Amino acid sequence: MKLLIHDLKADDLKKIFSNILDDMIIISDDGTIHNCIGCFGCWIKTPAACVIHDKYKDMGEYLSKCSDVIIISECCYGGFSPFVKNVLDRSIPYLHPYFIIKNGEMHHRRRYNNNINMQVYFYGQNITERERQTAKKIVKANSINLDCIVDKVVFTHNIFEMKGQIL
Repeated sequence: MKLLIHDLKADDLKKIFSNILDDMIIISDDGTIHNCIGCFGCWIKTPAACVIHDKYKDMGEYLSKCSDVIIISECCYGGFSPFVKNVLDRSIPYLHPYFIIKNGEMHHRRRYNNNINMQVYFYGQNITERERQTAKKIVKANSINLDCIVDKVVFTHNIFEMKGQIL
C-alpha cells in the first residue's frame, strides 16, 4: 500500500494526481491536526498510537502497512511545510522507544518489519541551492529515523511540474 502525505489544496491534488490516488492512504491538511506535544504517550501509555485523538493519531499504523511513502511539500527554508513536518512528528509511534546504533549514530528501533521506499517532492518558486541541500539532508535524516530507502528527492517550481513524475 502507498501512503501519500501532502500539503496541497484538495482541488489541486485531484487535478494533477487523480490517476494515482486509488488504493492510497492520503494524509492531507484539513485544519484539525494537533501538534505533537512530546509526551511519549505513544510509547508508554498507548504503544504504537498517538494519545492525541484526532484523525492523525494512527500515523504509526499507516506507516506499518505501507511499502511506499510519497511526500509532497512546499519547501520552507530548506525543510518541510509546517503541516508535513507536523505529520512526520506525529509518526513517531511507528518506532520503539528503544535505541540501536545505525551508521555510528543512535536511533530508535523499528517496531514493524515492513520495508518503506520514500519519494519526496518539494515545490516552490525560489528554492535556493542551499535550501535544496538542507532539504536533502532532512530527507536523509528522516529516512534513517524511519528506516526506509529514499527513492528520490525532486524539486519543482510549481506543483504542476510534478504531474507524471509520481509513481
